[in-house]
Amino acid sequence: MSQQKRYLIERDIPGIGGMSVVELCGAARASNGAIEQLGGAVQWQHSYVAGDKSFCIYLAGSEDAVRKHAELSGIPATRITEVPLIIDPLTANN
Repeated sequence: MSQQKRYLIERDIPGIGGMSVVELCGAARASNGAIEQLGGAVQWQHSYVAGDKSFCIYLAGSEDAVRKHAELSGIPATRITEVPLIIDPLTANN
């Protein structure tokens, strides 16, 4: 298995910020189903919902795996960006 990389997936989804919990649960189920179909080739970490977008953090071996997940789940991936480094408040202690 290839090494997992972290990706930020920006998704343009008009109206997502106004969706109910039930609707968002349906999207989460679609994502989980696609992950299952891909045999764990991608891992969903978490997502942020803001306005007409969601910003999702995934681990995957390649951008192609992320795109395949989007295709299988029916959830668009508008922009996929690899995140090679994370900094946080603890970074200042190094």
